[in-house]
Amino acid sequence: MRKRSKYRPKGVILNTMAYVVSGFQPLTNMKDILLSLQIKNHSALEDFRLGKATKEDIDTIISALNVSEALAINGLGNDYKDVIKKAQDALYECAKRGASNYKFVAKGPELKAIIHAIEIHDAQLEASTVKDIELATNLVNQTIIQKKARPIVERV
Repeated sequence: MRKRSKYRPKGVILNTMAYVVSGFQPLTNMKDILLSLQIKNHSALEDFRLGKATKEDIDTIISALNVSEALAINGLGNDYKDVIKKAQDALYECAKRGASNYKFVAKGPELKAIIHAIEIHDAQLEASTVKDIELATNLVNQTIIQKKARPIVERV
């Protein structure tokens, strides 16, 4: 049996100029995408606040905070790294408590920290370009691939 090759071809960008120009566009020019993303994040946060959060809601909030952290690392909102880290720790504790029965309930200070971080995330989205979001998403994906992210439920 032959050994499988690790080579995976990269995707090909057919229109490179349009791709480069779209990277310079602020996200506020794409109102429908920005608005749908913010609605998704705030809907998940509201369900979490009311104690009706599902696993998908928690995953949405985790993704928003991860992108927020990556944007801060890349220089957009660098002053708020500690606030974002505090919110990630709070969400980690809430998710860890509710991982067994999928009942996600936050304590008061945890909820405050998460809400503040989501507000920072909204401000970062409004100030970022498409390229900033792409770089942040790649950083989050690389962190997960390299297993530097902390899992909510540790495997035994």
